[in-house]
Amino acid sequence: MSGLIEWFTDTLDTDGDMIIYDPNMKEGLAEFGIEIPLPHSRAATTFAKLKGHTILGPRIDQWHINKVNETVTRKDLLRVHSAEYVTRLYSDQLEEEIIRTFELIDKNGRYYRYNPDKATLPLTRLFDRLLVKVAATVQCCRQALENNFCFAFGGGMHHAKRDYGAGFCLVNDIVIALRKLQSENLIRTAWVIDLDAHKGDGTAVLTQEDSSITTLSIHMAKGWPLDGDAHDEQGRPNPSFVPSDIDIAVTAGEENIYVVRLEEGLEKLGSTGPPDLALVLAGSDPYAKDELPSAGELKLSLAQLKERDQLVYQFLKHQHIPRAYVTAGGYGEHAWEVDWQFIEWALPDNL
Repeated sequence: MSGLIEWFTDTLDTDGDMIIYDPNMKEGLAEFGIEIPLPHSRAATTFAKLKGHTILGPRIDQWHINKVNETVTRKDLLRVHSAEYVTRLYSDQLEEEIIRTFELIDKNGRYYRYNPDKATLPLTRLFDRLLVKVAATVQCCRQALENNFCFAFGGGMHHAKRDYGAGFCLVNDIVIALRKLQSENLIRTAWVIDLDAHKGDGTAVLTQEDSSITTLSIHMAKGWPLDGDAHDEQGRPNPSFVPSDIDIAVTAGEENIYVVRLEEGLEKLGSTGPPDLALVLAGSDPYAKDELPSAGELKLSLAQLKERDQLVYQFLKHQHIPRAYVTAGGYGEHAWEVDWQFIEWALPDNL
């Protein structure tokens, strides 16, 4: 491939690297009786392979952060979400918000992908777990600013809007993290590069009138969240149709030109001038083996996903932009394969 990839040299960074993996930060939902295929094995399997790696394993002390020590407060949420919504999250309405956000009751009032009889934890405890994920995203951004690169397992809750959660995303950790860093004067500008299979609609609508955050989303052209009407019965626009600054909609069957179109989008992004930080949603749900039905419009191979991830990494590295990665969407027992092949390739470049 020509263009962006040709810019890359084999010179290694010497600034260090961090992988945030807190063994106590669980990814799965089964403990809450939620039957969405989001297993903890995605992070646990990847980390186990890193520990067992011939070269990377013995150097674990150089790259592993084993605890999320950032804190996220109600004030942090209020920079992004409405006071009314945040109040509901900190009230007895929390369970209702979780049920709606994770779509656990269908239109007929029956449980959907949810069996409370199998739960070992109350549903409301999920909020605490999600706040830790937000904290991990903030911490990842801080580490990237310090060391040029960081990868955190978790995060990427890009569907949450100002007044409500959606698509398994109760709050938008992406915008929360960037607003927090801006409030501390650590960054002024940022890019969000969203590689999840689904459009980053929440991030787009939350930042649409703010030139300090530039968004790129490459996603399925059809399917959720773009399967609704553009306007409701009162004529109000559907926020999911608010465009990112650069939207790349990929139709089923166009997998062979996915990376080419992404490269074109990155070149447009590069023309806006380098930001202080890039936050990348390294979604693995475009993988052909992903188990979430709503991600089925994109079926990339592992080789195509590796080319995708190398392209983005090299593009940002060439421009000396600190790069923070979060995992975003990825469902089923094969999601770890996408994370693993990227980290195994990128981590030695930073040690």
